[in-house]
Amino acid sequence: MAWSTGLLGFVAGLLISVATSPVGVSGAVFLLPVQVSVLGVPSPAVTPTNLLYNVVAGPGALLRYWRAGRLGGPLTGLLIAGTVPGVVIGAVIRVFAVPGPRIFRLLIAALLLPLGLWLWLRTVLPAPVHAARRPSRRATRALALSVGVAGGIYGIGGGSLLGPILVGRGAPVAAVAPAALASTFVTSVVGAATYALLSLAATGDVAPDWPLGLSCGLGGLVGGYLGARLQPHLPDTALRLLLGTLATGIGTLYAIQILR
Repeated sequence: MAWSTGLLGFVAGLLISVATSPVGVSGAVFLLPVQVSVLGVPSPAVTPTNLLYNVVAGPGALLRYWRAGRLGGPLTGLLIAGTVPGVVIGAVIRVFAVPGPRIFRLLIAALLLPLGLWLWLRTVLPAPVHAARRPSRRATRALALSVGVAGGIYGIGGGSLLGPILVGRGAPVAAVAPAALASTFVTSVVGAATYALLSLAATGDVAPDWPLGLSCGLGGLVGGYLGARLQPHLPDTALRLLLGTLATGIGTLYAIQILR
């Protein structure tokens, strides 16, 4: 890996994680197209490389949330219980079935674009208090399992999907962000290990691009800590609008890629 490529990966990871970690998004979903289109990571190696980014970058934000006494709780356990088995299933599907990226981009655009706009409207024009019903434990675990499968297949951070849905259903950003990031970190550790084992039995680019994943992750490590430190100074309305903007931006990005 050229030093310029490593530096670009570090800067990309830092800038993305500063903007996304305050709302519980690791930034991997934004980093994925950068790795494919700019840094030239081959498929399916881009998926474990993105998971490696989450593993290295995750402790930055988590350390800050832990120091603030906001890490842990029942929501974190629910999300991890769903996403961990999901990422193993997704990794096996990715290596042996290789779903096309077009279908994934279509699903992400169809989900996050309207979800981000809905979250914006819910923030600007809040619904009555009695209308905001948080999802049940069973529904949350099922959602986490689905997100884990998607993360195993495509290497995205689960917070980009979990965050907008949970916050849109009434959960506070301050509770969702550390839980989503903790779930993303644990799931990425399991997912990266799964890909490492599968690379022993599969052919092709299955193992992660270690130098690039580490350089992007180190940028995310620094940026995640800074973003988590910034979060308490932002009002909840600003955080909800930021999360809605990120969801809309991700959906728009993948919609444009479909139309190309």
